[in-house]
Amino acid sequence: MSKSGRPREFNKPEVLDAAMNVFWLKGYEACSTEDLCSSTGLGRGSLYNTFGSKHELYEQTLQRYHEHWIQVQTAILEQPGPVKERLRGLLEWAVEKDFEDSSKGCFLINATMERGRTDSIVEVWSNRHVECLESVLNRVIEKGIESGEITSDRSALELSRTFICSYYGLRTLNVTTQNRDMAEQIVEGTMANIY
Repeated sequence: MSKSGRPREFNKPEVLDAAMNVFWLKGYEACSTEDLCSSTGLGRGSLYNTFGSKHELYEQTLQRYHEHWIQVQTAILEQPGPVKERLRGLLEWAVEKDFEDSSKGCFLINATMERGRTDSIVEVWSNRHVECLESVLNRVIEKGIESGEITSDRSALELSRTFICSYYGLRTLNVTTQNRDMAEQIVEGTMANIY
């Protein structure tokens, strides 16, 4: 019996990573089905039979990105040590990631800049990421207030939201200006506001 016509087996996480890389480099609009087939090694039929559509594949890459990187960011913030060192650690991690030679910036920020106003799926995953990060930051900053390490009269939520604003501004400027001195000054200025 011939095996032709059977879908070939593949590693779904590897396919998602390959597709994510293309979306990340080109953006959703400029990414063609041929680009996706070439990067994933799948034929058009296998790609659409597995993922449904280009947009459904895009959604799965956004979800995969969120799930991976929110774990990384949470681990930085929840590691043992002084709260301010953990907050600084997240900012410094962002600078290191954004200034790697292979850096493409943050996939969710890039997606939001391209499609955030027109694509509800991008909005969902971007908002979910911010909400998760805010929740972790709020817990960490509350611990800092309770321990007396942070003595601000502002609430943990207000400090968390101010920090997030600086964090996402930093990530966006890192990609657009590629100015490491500016990035390091933003880190110092952000930390000076957490007292």
